[in-house]
Amino acid sequence: MTDTLIRIPTLTTERLTLRAPQASDFDVYAEFCASDRSRGVGGPYNREQSFARLTAIIGHWHLRGFGRWLVADRETDEPLGTVGPMAPTDWPEPEIAWTLFASAEGRGIAYEAALAARDYVYDVLNWPTVISCTVPDNHRSIALAKRMGAVQEPSFQHPTIGELLVWRHPAPGTAT
Repeated sequence: MTDTLIRIPTLTTERLTLRAPQASDFDVYAEFCASDRSRGVGGPYNREQSFARLTAIIGHWHLRGFGRWLVADRETDEPLGTVGPMAPTDWPEPEIAWTLFASAEGRGIAYEAALAARDYVYDVLNWPTVISCTVPDNHRSIALAKRMGAVQEPSFQHPTIGELLVWRHPAPGTAT
């Protein structure tokens, strides 16, 4: 018998831990998925769909060798969102994606987590470039992409989400 191991590294920042999702994260994640906040990622979703989406985060690491992390408070381990590189089959190219749970809003959590994810993409995965996608009316995500120095490129039409704005991040070594 042989085992398949999925390697999901843990990253830390000043206030955050970026780690593999855990079963204890599910209720908070499902609450996000059921809310209007999930509209930018195709939601809202019911609990069954939310569970499939959470397990897909882990599966993405196995299939692609990279993926999103669960963002947690470094001191309390409270789940705050998800962040990381992903490459769905229906995407124009790999991206750094982020979602933030309501309890983390307005505290700079998404910025701190997304910078750590971008550093990982450039320093560990050695990607020469990366994008992020946002729905046109997600003003907070658009502001975050701009704050990170990303520049808007032509939109992309997703078959179920609709129009997505594409934001190109600065190349490695030029990031703000």
